[in-house]
Amino acid sequence: MKVGFIGLGAMGSAMASNLLAAGHALTVWNRSTAATEPLASLGAKVARTADRAAQGEVLCSMLANDQAVREVILDSGLLDAMDRGTVHVNHATISVALAKELADEHAKRELEYVAAPVFGRPDIAAAGKLNILAAGKPAAIEKVRPLLEAMGSKVWPLGDAPERANVAKIAGNFMLASAIESMAEATALTRAYGVSAADFLEVMTNTLFAAPAYQGYGRLIAEQRFKPAGFPLPLGFKDVGLAQAAAESARVPLPFAGVLRDSLLEALAAGDEELDWSALALVAARRAHLDERG
Repeated sequence: MKVGFIGLGAMGSAMASNLLAAGHALTVWNRSTAATEPLASLGAKVARTADRAAQGEVLCSMLANDQAVREVILDSGLLDAMDRGTVHVNHATISVALAKELADEHAKRELEYVAAPVFGRPDIAAAGKLNILAAGKPAAIEKVRPLLEAMGSKVWPLGDAPERANVAKIAGNFMLASAIESMAEATALTRAYGVSAADFLEVMTNTLFAAPAYQGYGRLIAEQRFKPAGFPLPLGFKDVGLAQAAAESARVPLPFAGVLRDSLLEALAAGDEELDWSALALVAARRAHLDERG
């Protein structure tokens, strides 16, 4: 299949490399051209402009946030440069409001639109084991299913309305942030009584919370391994904000979202922008002044 891919951060680059490995003809574009070089060495064509990457049967995009999606996809005129019937697969974690706007703008131009945000960190993306949420017209999803299956271990269809995939992704990240915050606070409590985070989390992630999210993030907390960031704190802060906005729009109270927002904001205020969001454990430890206790 002739595919364009826009947005080559850690996630996008890994996903695009799997499309090449699956034999698809790939044209890539990124704001920073340096990110295109590894894929070019694997056989990808490099487009000089984003609209030139959108000339195939399918365009995939993995951009950082609402602003980047709006600038690259909507404000640039890229949609007007695409042929009718082309499928745009948007993997970004974006707001529900923007998801609805994108669906409308694609429909006006007779373009197909599939929202396909993913669960998984860059190492999971590189291994082609992402869990991919997908919402859009069934025929469009089926057309791009070979691409999704090349990048992930399972595709989870969530209906015709693209925003359903986005709200599920936002809600899932809210749950992950909640799990991290609970481990951060619990380990601060055990450390205050002489039980190390490693010992406590070994017990919990092999008994009551023997699940991938707790085990993976528990390991990072126990080892204090917050760099390099698989999911940086600013992105976590952004996603909790998206959850709050979606909740306000639908009049759904999310009391704990305020706790998460403040914890993430406290981490950012302390200069932890480059750390993984599992570094919420540092916030909990600082609040308890654990390092000062000796």
